[in-house]
Formats: sequence, C-alpha cells, structure tokens
Amino acid sequence: MPSNAASVCPGCHAQWRETLVLAAERVHYRDVPMLTQRSRYALRALIFLARTGSVAPVPISVIAADQKLPRKFLEIILLDLKNAGLVASYRGKMGGYRLARAPRAISFGEIIRTIEGPLALVPCVSLTKYHRCADCYDEATCIIRKVMLTVRESTASILDGTTLADMVERREAA
Repeated sequence: MPSNAASVCPGCHAQWRETLVLAAERVHYRDVPMLTQRSRYALRALIFLARTGSVAPVPISVIAADQKLPRKFLEIILLDLKNAGLVASYRGKMGGYRLARAPRAISFGEIIRTIEGPLALVPCVSLTKYHRCADCYDEATCIIRKVMLTVRESTASILDGTTLADMVERREAA
C-alpha cells in the first residue's frame, strides 16, 4: 500500500464485505430492511401511546388493533420497553400500558437501541458495545472506521434528536 494511502482496517473491511455479499445473495439492495419489524412495531406502539396523551393505561388489545400489530409479538416488545423504563404496565381489568415518561423525553434513538442494540454498523465505533476488530492493525488510521464513525454520529444525532412528541406534532400538522 502506498505510504500516502490511508489504511483500511481488515476486520472492518471483512465484516462490511461479508454483510454486503450476504445481502446481495439473499435480496436486492433496495429490499433490505433498515429496521427490523420489532423496531417498527415498537415505534408505532409508542407513537400511538404518545398520541393518546392518556394518563390511564391503554389495553394491549387496543394498541394492537389500532396499529394492526400481532398481539403476542407486541406483548414481547412492550415487555422489553417496560424493562428499559420506556413504558409502565398495569395489571387488572383496567390495566394496560402507558408511557413511563413524557413523549418529549423519549427519543427514537433510545427506542431503537432498546430493541436493536447499538446504532453502529461496526463494533469499533460503538459507544455501548465497543470492541476492536480482531484483525485490525491500526484502528487510528482505518478509513472504514472513520467513515462508520461519521455514519454512527449522524444517525445518532438524528434519532436522538427525534422524540415521540415530534412525531405526534408532525402527524397533527399533516
């Protein structure tokens, strides 16, 4: 490699290449989902709860019916969101779920991290699950790492800056 060329972390490159190859083998690029169904369902359910503005718990059957979500799958998702402190659950005949905090205090980034894990595309740029690529010889000069760091920072900025309240306001303005 020429001395003026930036190094490429082999671990990052190998992981990125493997991801692209697997995606190309299975589906066309435009068909690859950016978010899992779990994340989309979580976002839809929480936006619905924010829209209701209710202090009273909303039954899971109401959330599932309004958002056309499978109830059993929604139960699992809401349990994860409850364990993360995003929703509160109430038992009994009048039980259900409500937001644990104000809609303005819950960001898309927090929801997606709860369901998916880190936003980073490679582990060497993750803030919460960082680990060095096993075969990286110079992380400080790896161009792929630098680009992926920019991607993670931009993604986090947008998702952390978008709250449930923003979505409710956008829906009402539409």
